[in-house]
Amino acid sequence: MPRRLLLALTAGALVFGVVASPAGAKSSSQHATAKVKRTSPLLKLATKSTVTMGAGGVKHMHFVYGPVHINPGANNIYFDPTDVRPKEDGYILSFAPNLVEQNGLIPRVDVIHLHHAVWIINGYPTFASGEEKTVFRMPSGFGYPYKTSDKWIMNHMIHNLTPSPDVVYITYDMDFLPATAPQAAKITPVHTQWMDVMGISGYPVFDVHHGVGTMGTDGVRRYTYPDQDTSLRAGYRRNQWRVTKPETLVATAGHLHPGGLYDDLEVTRNGVTKLLFHSVAKYWEPAGAVSWDVAMTATPKDWRISLQPGDVVSVHATYDTTKASWYESMGIMATSVADGAFGVDPFSGAKYATTGKVTHGALAENRNHGGTAAGLPDPVKLLDGPVNNGGKQVLVNGFVYSQGNLSATGMPGRPPVVVQGSSISFLNSDAKNDIQHTITACKSPCNRSTGVAYPIANGPVDFDSGTLGFAQPGALATAAAGRDTWTTPTQLSPGTYTYFCRIHPFMRGSFRVIKPKV
Repeated sequence: MPRRLLLALTAGALVFGVVASPAGAKSSSQHATAKVKRTSPLLKLATKSTVTMGAGGVKHMHFVYGPVHINPGANNIYFDPTDVRPKEDGYILSFAPNLVEQNGLIPRVDVIHLHHAVWIINGYPTFASGEEKTVFRMPSGFGYPYKTSDKWIMNHMIHNLTPSPDVVYITYDMDFLPATAPQAAKITPVHTQWMDVMGISGYPVFDVHHGVGTMGTDGVRRYTYPDQDTSLRAGYRRNQWRVTKPETLVATAGHLHPGGLYDDLEVTRNGVTKLLFHSVAKYWEPAGAVSWDVAMTATPKDWRISLQPGDVVSVHATYDTTKASWYESMGIMATSVADGAFGVDPFSGAKYATTGKVTHGALAENRNHGGTAAGLPDPVKLLDGPVNNGGKQVLVNGFVYSQGNLSATGMPGRPPVVVQGSSISFLNSDAKNDIQHTITACKSPCNRSTGVAYPIANGPVDFDSGTLGFAQPGALATAAAGRDTWTTPTQLSPGTYTYFCRIHPFMRGSFRVIKPKV
């Protein structure tokens, strides 16, 4: 069962304790932060928790988790016990996470970003955040019961897109009503039902490939997981929750990765399916659904849906595959649930809202979109490099592709050449330093400036090496493929192919396929 799986992962985290990140490679690259103008306690470097009093006995709490030492290129997931939380019993009414550097500024998303943070409470995921930074607010009269005896685990994965190690803090602002406050007696307790298209696992991701899915009349090709994944076995059920007692859903919002369009929460009863909520990704990104510059819609304050025993609730994630492939994607709707049936029965014919509003506007840390001229060479115009038919490897070393390098780091390199029908092998020699890389197809010339929207995996031929590298000792989950080598497909047509590293997008490279000599 999913809950037992989480308990097992939590037990492993308690055994290993805090997993320290090893030192990463040194670099002279300058670290950048967003010039955020909005006034918020998140912008103050708070190395300790702070509490201010609000109306009705509600306490506004600001927590700082860290320091978190992040080395470049490690896509590992950590499960760390934490006592950074309230010191008295009560109810959590809102939860707003973020990420700050040692100077208190929010880092630019194309520099460092919070892939995810999940607060696992008593062995079950309860609060969560991705880089879209959805703000969680309970409807009036509802709250998450909290006890000081609860066991909290911080499950976090932070991406460092630079070649330099760094130190960051995960922050979270919380509205908290103490159990001793008179208003606490009027609070209806809720719990989280974790709805994930992949079920509950250490790293619940799936790949979405360019061009798959169904073309709409609007010219957008959409792919819905798990519905359109033909590789799944019949009777796939990981994205479902079978209700066992009368329950009422009171709040939900979706979580997606770049390329995601919407999450749908549905319920099926006696063979009939109803849409419960359609959580839409609102992209502030000028280029559309291609970056983290996005906010998700959440349910209205008066949204209440009653469920009966035997109802089957499911979650579905839809991605835009018109422009690119999207690797290591997610589709999650953490849903707040109260005991008892006191809402709208979705099968009664009564109306209820299936759409909502975003929880925040455009964020300053997402405004470096990239895609401008960067003075990098056009690989199509470069002369041939060495012919690579003798089994030689292209080394990925020091954040540079040793042959065919197109990035500003290192010397520009002529693209290595392979005869059609053969392949080129890549070796991530940085893996010995716990640094992971990918070789991911991008549209030529793939030589413009790095940002949240550039480069993307939009090559005319879809290829990706997977994450070349290995998990750090003690990490309970990782994106690493458990290998450090990859070879190009042998069926590539003659031409020049460009690629980038999904983990360090400033890394660019190219290779060339030529016809055999007659």
